[in-house]
Amino acid sequence: MTDAARTGENVVRLLSGDAAFIDGVTVPVDGGRSVLARDPVSAALRPGGQCFSRGHRLPGRLAGYRPSRGRRPRGTVGGMTVIGRIGLGLAALGRPAYINLGRDGALPAERTVEAMRAAAWRVLDAAYAEGIRWVDAARSYGLAEEFLAGWLDDRGHRDVTVSSKWGYAYVGEWRVDADVHEVKEHSLPRFREQLAQTQRLLGDRLAVYQVHSLMAYGPLFTDEGLVRALAGLAAEGVRVGFSTSGPAQAETIRRALDLEVDGRPVFTVVQSTWNVLEPSAGDALAEAHARGLHVLVKEGLANGRLAVEPPAVLRDLAAPYGVGPDAVALAAVLARPWAGTVLSGAVDAGQLASNLAAVSAVLSEDDLAVLGGLATPPDEYWRRRAALDWT
Repeated sequence: MTDAARTGENVVRLLSGDAAFIDGVTVPVDGGRSVLARDPVSAALRPGGQCFSRGHRLPGRLAGYRPSRGRRPRGTVGGMTVIGRIGLGLAALGRPAYINLGRDGALPAERTVEAMRAAAWRVLDAAYAEGIRWVDAARSYGLAEEFLAGWLDDRGHRDVTVSSKWGYAYVGEWRVDADVHEVKEHSLPRFREQLAQTQRLLGDRLAVYQVHSLMAYGPLFTDEGLVRALAGLAAEGVRVGFSTSGPAQAETIRRALDLEVDGRPVFTVVQSTWNVLEPSAGDALAEAHARGLHVLVKEGLANGRLAVEPPAVLRDLAAPYGVGPDAVALAAVLARPWAGTVLSGAVDAGQLASNLAAVSAVLSEDDLAVLGGLATPPDEYWRRRAALDWT
């Protein structure tokens, strides 16, 4: 048990892209630094990615940080670099098959474990070189956690925020043609088993642990033992979050926001699908942001559809900016003030570079209004997603 757990203090782990506002100075955070706060409400992240906390104690290098006042680095939004709002998701790199379009030709022809490990490390190297400091994995992403752990060990990086997820188990046996690739179970035994597996690989580098694809009426909400176990993990300094999928994302988010243990919110991070085809969770994510949650956005390219099969209007908007349609689609996500970290699902350096061109495409209100016309009914969007082949 940590000292904080023994004394009843709340351990708060700030993430890459967050900032602690302490004694009038904004302190940028790299790589999941932990701070302590006696007041869990004041310790929650506030809108704008700042933590207005009374009683923080800053450990290690963070305590010695002395920023220049009144200056913002180039390429910033709200005081934070735009590239600092982009993370890398490993869903399409940790296993031989996934539903994303655009993987064929970008990944090795023979998707052996070693070939996929090498491909993952190449993208991780490229992402790190570009300034990306957030990587998201999951137990169900095949060997994603193992690949990431090996890369971190080999490269020695300590400034990367690592998030992962539990709830799905990978059962694809490293086959592209597997009948079933993952099996879901939100139970206390599954949580304990997968947390132990994740911690064996990632150790104290794990900054965020998320319930994978939480559903509004799933069993977690009525499982007191599981909810208390999640709160216990949060008390140890790991930020606890949840991801959402499906047409009822907004309902799930709002129900999860109200989940508490002993008067404290269980969740401080949410990861949801939002893109120009499926923006239905936007209002709920704005509410989550306003209540202090860090918001990650996944599937900003609609599982590659907006890059490989972009609507004509997206191609037309991209041309004047000199970027691809994928960059404009991600720029639309970055334009949302509640989007804390926007995940790229790139599987090679070329895709990553194309995605990162989003930081140069600052869309106008007119552009965003045009893109708003691409929204499809949620049920229709998720039916099409469910029909995508694992390749």
